[in-house]
Amino acid sequence: MPDTTAATSRPHVWRPGTSAPPLLLLHGTGDNEHGLVPLGEDLAPGSALLSPRGTVLEGTMPRFFRRLREGVFDEDDLRERADELADFISAASSTYGLEPGSLVAVGFSNGANMAAALLLLHPELLAGAVLIASVPPLTEPPAADLAGRRVLISNGLQDPMARPEQTELLASQLRARGADVDLLTHDGGHLVEPAHLPAVREFLRPADPGRRAG
Repeated sequence: MPDTTAATSRPHVWRPGTSAPPLLLLHGTGDNEHGLVPLGEDLAPGSALLSPRGTVLEGTMPRFFRRLREGVFDEDDLRERADELADFISAASSTYGLEPGSLVAVGFSNGANMAAALLLLHPELLAGAVLIASVPPLTEPPAADLAGRRVLISNGLQDPMARPEQTELLASQLRARGADVDLLTHDGGHLVEPAHLPAVREFLRPADPGRRAG
């Protein structure tokens, strides 16, 4: 049984909901557990929201893992922090009555990179992910089984921190491990692109059980 005290010891926001899927919200550098809650509410009205704070500080800015410099990750720390976050997710799921493996991560920048790392290192925890302004988190990702996991990537073609070749590499790594990946690009930089939000809402919309494949 997970230690459920972990679900209250890490700063986080919990918003119960009745609609599927429950969302795991992972903020970007310098934000906190409150930052993506409005976006989560907009993208999936009625869904439960679990939004933890990154526990690493870069100066005064919270992050989910350390970096050696911009664009170069401390991968040992990334793996350690991913394990810690996985423990939190398991504990929080037990505490709040979430079905194991039902969460869909929605991450921005550093949070999106952590979401991708969770998919690769702890694939049993997530049903899928929305990765916004993201890059491959690991230089040598493990051979994870991502069959049945749906991923949407939303990246800017002018993003200096997530260049087009990195975007393509991330998509290909996830597809090679069995994930169903939708890749959206826009002409902007390192941001949440408003024009992509309708596609994200549709991605997160529960499947209609009455629909049949044609």
